This record gives sequence, structure tokens and C-alpha cells, in this order.
Amino acid sequence: MIYWAPFLHFYQPPTQFHAILKRICKESYRPLLKIFAEHPQAKVTVNIAGVLTEAWNDHGGEDIIQTIADLGKSGRLEFVESAKYHAILPLIPEEEVRRQIELNHKTNEYFYKKAYRPCGFFPPEMCYSNELGKVLSELGYEWVILSGAACTASWPLDVIYKVSFSKNKLTTFFRDDILSNKISFQNIDIPGFMAELVGLAQGKEDIYVITAMDAETFGHHIQHWEELFLGELYETLEGGAAEYASITHDADVAKRHKDILDSEVLEKIKVVTISELLDKFPIKVSTQPSSSSWSTSKDEIGRGDFYPLWNDLANPIHKLQWDHIDICFELVNTAINLKGNKESQHSADVSRSLLDRAIHSCQFWWANKGRMWDINMINMGLILQEEVLLNAYKAISSSGCEEKLRKNSYRLLVSARDIAYKIRDYLY
Repeated sequence: MIYWAPFLHFYQPPTQFHAILKRICKESYRPLLKIFAEHPQAKVTVNIAGVLTEAWNDHGGEDIIQTIADLGKSGRLEFVESAKYHAILPLIPEEEVRRQIELNHKTNEYFYKKAYRPCGFFPPEMCYSNELGKVLSELGYEWVILSGAACTASWPLDVIYKVSFSKNKLTTFFRDDILSNKISFQNIDIPGFMAELVGLAQGKEDIYVITAMDAETFGHHIQHWEELFLGELYETLEGGAAEYASITHDADVAKRHKDILDSEVLEKIKVVTISELLDKFPIKVSTQPSSSSWSTSKDEIGRGDFYPLWNDLANPIHKLQWDHIDICFELVNTAINLKGNKESQHSADVSRSLLDRAIHSCQFWWANKGRMWDINMINMGLILQEEVLLNAYKAISSSGCEEKLRKNSYRLLVSARDIAYKIRDYLY
């Protein structure tokens, strides 16, 4: 049997414009969910960032929330946990990691109610480190999904790996990066996808394959891909070669791929959620996965550049962005720990709430000149951080704290201003 476990990641940044969100809902989210609702075989494992769930609720997407909840209740959609504002977890302090996860759980549990019972975890952008794995194991998550590039043992087709962290263990699932990217970039058709699965199964009785990508791939990044690939794939699995011929309106195409599309092959392919794999394959202890992301190459891992799109060792803008955020962390922690007056406490609480949003990943992703470059996304992230600093320093200065603490905080604020000027010089 070939078990295919598709995974989709739903996310939009806290700085997203209403018009763009509305367009993505129309092009991608609603048509994609319609595919899953219409096909009983269409099981899927999903991560939905809490910030997007709130955005749907605030911008007319209540029907999307309800459809997802209904699919979750039916058992055909499995939720996994993540960070609410899509922070790159290995790059932020542990207390911030735990906070992002807690916020995500509270938000999604509120909207999806009893349907939301995640046992697995998706680190944003699949950015992983052993330190993060330890935190996830301590929080009680059963498994984590990672990039295939993170796998340091033999490629798991018929075995599932787990790693140990003192008293706790964490199961590791790895996506098939090659097959996932072929789907993501429209470099494969249905017969080709079937052929890939059958080829991987050669010589083995049972295997599993995990593909993972952004949900927005379907319909937004690639128009109508949710129907042309997923919809037709599920119909093919349900109806066989005859169904495929009717979909393509080309009997010759179906004939050429008869070996792949005949009923015996199709009967061997079963769509499952990732957690369902735990009961179907043996689990054994393995080596620790490598620090990596789903956009990290083996060469980048080899030179220690584990998260190049968000913290490239050779990217001066990334360094400035993280220096600026480090100051945000320090001033917010100072503000929160002060026992000030009512005005001071209010400003501290505002700074804390803003900081949750200000560490979202998109501002770093768009700061890769020559690859992904958007000065407005970078600047909007910086503005969020400046609002954090404004409120954090206001809390400190109005708290009645010692003059030495106030002056030291102001020096940090001045340093942050200088860093912000340097970042904007790059944008200019």
C-alpha cells in the first residue's frame, strides 16, 4: 500500500492588506476547501496560523472558518499546532517560542472549538533546531514535520523516526522536498505524480510519502491548480483510468499511462492524515535532524547557514533587522517587569501585544535583494517594531523607575533608531 499524506500551510502576515486577503480567499481558500468538502477521499493535514484565523473572522471569512471546523469534525482534516504570528522559532528566545505557540492554540481553539486537537507541530517555514525540538517535546507534541533536507538518517519510506530529549521523545516526519516542489511549481501532472509514488514503492510492501506546501499554491500562486491538480487527482483515485480519460478528454493520454492509472495501481494508493501513519509503520530512534528550513539546501546546511531567507549570514539587512528586534525584546521585558503606575502598565501591555506581531517572518523573507525584495513589507515590519519601542519606552519613562534604568533604556532606544535609519538607507 502507498500512503500519501498531503500537508497544507495556511498563513497571511499581520500586515496583510484587506484587498489582498479578499483576493486570496476568492482565488484559493474557498475553492480549495470546496475540493476537500466534495471528495470523501480528500484527507489532509493542515496548519492554520492563528493570525489568519483572526483575519478571516475580521474580514468576512467566517464561512471559511466554519468549513474548516466541519472538515475537522469529520476526521478528514487534521490540525497541527504552530506559532500564531509565524515567527522563525529557532531565532527567538525560548520564552517567546512558548508564547507564540500558546497564543496560536488559544486562538484556534476558540474559533475551531472541539475540532482543534493538534498532536503534531509545524514550525513556520519548517525552520527547526534541536533546541526547538526539545521545547516541543516538553510541551507534549507527539510529532513535528520537517523538510527532507533535515533528515540525517536513511530516507524513511517504511519506517518513522523519533529523537530523544532527556526524558521526552519527539517523532519526526519529513516531507518529500522534490515531489512537493514539483507540485508547488506546476512541474508535474497526475500520471507523473502517480508514477513518482509507484516508483518510490518499488521493492517495498508498504510506504508513505508526505508532500507539504503553502495552501496558497492552489488557486493564488497557480490559478485553478486546486481543480486541475487536486480535484482531478481525487477524482482519478475514486474513478480510475476511465475517470481520468473523461477528465482529460484525451483517451490517448489515458492509454499511454495505463500502467500507472489501472485499477490495481490506484487501489494501492490511499490518502491519509499524517497522524494516521503512526499506526501503520514501525517507529525507531534516529539521529537528531539538522537545523534547516524547507528552503535550505544541503550546501547551506553544510556551511551553517540554516535559515538563509530569514537570517542569511551574508545579508547585512537581516543582521540589522535582528539587532533591532533584540532591542525590542530587551525593552519590552524591562517594561513588563516594572511595577509601575496604571499608565505605565497600559503602555507595557501594548508593547507586549505589538511585539507578538512584530516578529513575523515576512519582513525578513522580503529582505533578500536579488531574490525576494519588497521595501514596503520590510518597512511595515520595521514600523511595527518601532511601535513596540515607542510603547515600551513610554512604559519605562512613566513608571517612576530609577534614573539609571531610564537612561540605559533611552540609550537602547537611540541605538534602535540608528539601526532603523541604516535599514531604510538600504531601502532607499
